[in-house]
Amino acid sequence: MYNFVKKIFDFSLSLLLIILFSPILIFISILVYFDLGAPIIFKQARGGFNGEPFTIIKFRTMNNHGDLNPSKINDKKRTTKLGAILRKFSLDELPTLINIIKGEMSFVGPRPLLYEYKKYYNDDQNKRFLVKPGITGWAQVNGRNQLSWEEKFNLDNWYINNQSLLLDCKIIVLTAKKIFLNRDVNFDNSKDDIKFKGSNENN
Repeated sequence: MYNFVKKIFDFSLSLLLIILFSPILIFISILVYFDLGAPIIFKQARGGFNGEPFTIIKFRTMNNHGDLNPSKINDKKRTTKLGAILRKFSLDELPTLINIIKGEMSFVGPRPLLYEYKKYYNDDQNKRFLVKPGITGWAQVNGRNQLSWEEKFNLDNWYINNQSLLLDCKIIVLTAKKIFLNRDVNFDNSKDDIKFKGSNENN
């Protein structure tokens, strides 16, 4: 029952938000085009439900100059002033609503990580594929960038073991509060570099 209600909720709310935010989506698209040029959409392979890859879509926030390997320092240098604003208020995530409509994501669930990380996961970390990935999740409202990889995986597994509609609503409310207060979105606060290289058990 929970999964059915969540599926209906995800589809209905994402469709409604795309309609309501369509002027904002168009406006941001124009700004990104003049700031970074084409393409205005960032696409990347992420790990989805049952471990299947899917392509996540967001507004571009970084230029394509310099070192393209993901790291806190490189990403901060490549992020434009407009991109920083979009990320600060999570506006770069708006196109991800399309991923929800397509059934590839949910509003709440473990954040989808790079698909290439899948080969490094141990059995506990692979549990994230038991549910659809989310735009936000339990880890995001309990530290986000300040957490180590191990802490993020533990929080994601806690959510998987305790998921409910009430918990999902709580996470959505806490996420909105964090965005409004601009908390946990700084590149430099992360305990780990962006690239996941496996836990100690995998090395």
